[in-house]
Amino acid sequence: MADFGLQRKLKTIFWTACFLLLALPCQAFDRQTPVVQAVRKVGPAVVNISSEYIVNNRGNPFGANPLFDNFFQDFFERRSQKRTSLGSGVIIDGARGFILTNAHVIERATAIKVVLQDERQFDVRIVGTDPDSDLAVLQIESDTPLPSVNMGDSDDIMIGETIIAIGNPFGFSHTVTTGVVSAMGRSIKTDERVFHEFIQTDASINPGNSGGPLLNINGELIGINTAIYAKAQGIGFAIPINKAQRIVSDLIQFGHVIQAWIGLAVQELDPRMAAYLDLKESQGVVVTQVEQDSPAQKAGLAPGDLILTLGRRKLLSVGDYLSAARGVSPGQSIRLALWRDGGIKELDIRTKPFPVERVPQLAWQRLGIEIKTIAPALRERYKLKAEQGVAITAVRKGSYLANIGVRPGDVLLQIDEKTIVNESDFTTAMINSRLKSSVLLLVQRNNQVYYLTVRMGT
Repeated sequence: MADFGLQRKLKTIFWTACFLLLALPCQAFDRQTPVVQAVRKVGPAVVNISSEYIVNNRGNPFGANPLFDNFFQDFFERRSQKRTSLGSGVIIDGARGFILTNAHVIERATAIKVVLQDERQFDVRIVGTDPDSDLAVLQIESDTPLPSVNMGDSDDIMIGETIIAIGNPFGFSHTVTTGVVSAMGRSIKTDERVFHEFIQTDASINPGNSGGPLLNINGELIGINTAIYAKAQGIGFAIPINKAQRIVSDLIQFGHVIQAWIGLAVQELDPRMAAYLDLKESQGVVVTQVEQDSPAQKAGLAPGDLILTLGRRKLLSVGDYLSAARGVSPGQSIRLALWRDGGIKELDIRTKPFPVERVPQLAWQRLGIEIKTIAPALRERYKLKAEQGVAITAVRKGSYLANIGVRPGDVLLQIDEKTIVNESDFTTAMINSRLKSSVLLLVQRNNQVYYLTVRMGT
């Protein structure tokens, strides 16, 4: 009986304790996680970008040669439509009002507006764009200090670490998504070009997110989100901030990216050549030409050399080489590894700016044209109506431009994003475009203008 009474007492004590514990207030967990803190810190520096652009639709039933539009201009109605695109950006310098975004966010824009998180709205000045890297720098002016983001280090990214994306997908402002770093060094091929060295993440990045910040868990900027890959499902990509910073510096200082001169022409490695050289893998690009008195010639490179790496980039294609070359600044020393005489050799190349005096030769070789400033004699000779631009005075027989109908007397108004007002602009545009496989030209004939996508010759 004594044991039974003891058991009853113990049960009573147990259940009394349970009721007392339940009656106590619940312990509150800290809801301000690192993600919440990072978003609060950076959110004010994320901007909504809206840009308007005009689309002209005019029928050309043959479609093959845009210069035939002269024939159809009287028979097909031209329609102009105003369209709006939305994107994101992040303020990287609050004192000077600099905003970093994607180049495709403001492509062809005729008007751009920026809206901050506090709903302040600003007109925008385009500081510079670089379509090859899909980056652009904008500037706004404010009477009060602007918030800005802290820079991180994209070379220090760890696969699997938590990341945060902020942007304006589908017009929903300041949307936050999270994920992890899935991979580094990804290459993405679009309809127009190949982009290299992207950060891959599983965070949702949709139209409108483009140009917004990719942050680490500390709220530091490690990348610029981009939504250029339409086929991506559950995959996001971002441009590493360390790659972007060199481009941003050039855009702010010069309005365009200054490309270093190495002085090489290369081609893909043929698998048969790889077998002949007894290489274990088909790696590298073959040097086909070394320019006279170029940094490459002074470093000792020669046709037939097989370049395996440039800087830290392993070369598997010509695209890899061009991307690595575009990432080098003039005056920078860069190391490359090459295969020669059955062994690997390393060389250092000290790059330099491309010599301005070589531009006429470059234009004749790559575009197949000669140009001159529009002087009174040229205006009279060709009956030119253009107010600015440079006159095409010669077209190389057999060149791409010659084959599609460009002729002396046409006026060149633009190369890619660069407006051509005079020969100095043409020189700058040719130097910046010399590593590309194709460029977009704006050509005027009489009162009509035409956009031409042109393959660059060698």
